[in-house]
Amino acid sequence: TCHSSLVGVPSNLYSLYHAALQLKQKNELGVYLMNLTVSDLLYLASLPLWLQYFFQDDDWSHREWLCQLCGFLLYENIYISIGFLCCISLDRYLAVVHPLRFTSLRSMSAAWLVSIIIWLKEIAVGVVFFRHKELSRDRKNQSVCFEHYPMQPWEYPINYYRFTIGFMFPLAILSISYLCVLRAVGRSAGTQPDQKTRIRQLVSSTVLIFLVCFSPYHVFLLIRTLLERDCNFISEIFNYYHLSLLLTSLNCVADPALYCFVSESARRSLYRVIVRPIARILCCCCRRGNTNPANPATDSHEVATDENNGYPTVMLLTHTKSSKQAGTKPVEASEQWD
Repeated sequence: TCHSSLVGVPSNLYSLYHAALQLKQKNELGVYLMNLTVSDLLYLASLPLWLQYFFQDDDWSHREWLCQLCGFLLYENIYISIGFLCCISLDRYLAVVHPLRFTSLRSMSAAWLVSIIIWLKEIAVGVVFFRHKELSRDRKNQSVCFEHYPMQPWEYPINYYRFTIGFMFPLAILSISYLCVLRAVGRSAGTQPDQKTRIRQLVSSTVLIFLVCFSPYHVFLLIRTLLERDCNFISEIFNYYHLSLLLTSLNCVADPALYCFVSESARRSLYRVIVRPIARILCCCCRRGNTNPANPATDSHEVATDENNGYPTVMLLTHTKSSKQAGTKPVEASEQWD
């Protein structure tokens, strides 16, 4: 969680800038990226309170309305992120598998309409879910926020809804759409082998990160809903459940890494602007007095290995629709079907 906060804020701000560029180019993916980033930043704003709560051994020391707000932002980030991940996967499915059909569904107006619907739907559901008291006392007389031990009767239908509609249904959409993309890419004769490899790696890592960030939490949520009847059960799986909840915050780091930095040049730009300065700060904190400069050979290697003179080779999920650019236009795998 500490690393999510440290890396998530600058990377999402960089992602916000990247999404704004996509909007200027009338790219509907920029709409989904923008909303995904805003959701991550809203959750990251509440992360300091969650960190304090974690380091205080799950004892909430603030007012109840702050607990409700932080719990609401946590819930919204999970399911709004899932919603926009599905939007991106469906958009790529339509662009790659049906490039000449459903063009109206890939317009800017359609993207904004879908985004508004997702926000309104999740906010409405969240308001219904969080109308109950979110601050409770455990056996140690500590103030527990967002969770109830043992689980309350009114939570059962909510959890079933979250597991089926909030997780399994989007996961099916994500998996099927990307399997179709992989199949279409494999049958394409105009795509270079290295481009096919990059596309496969990208879509595979997308599903993998989705599973890593959200699957453990929803699996343990279902287990709790089915089997938990007293505090003895949760005491046996508490550490695992707690870890699964912490894993959901990793999507704040994974989202910009997947959908903004899918090329070598962009990835090096992220490393140069964000990761390397943070690494230096951490190094200075861990080794005070060590002021050795960075190895210049490493920097020159980064520039020398930039592919296609700085242009990204594969940008399956971020593509440009403008017809004219200064210099040589980068080759994008998605444009072969657009």
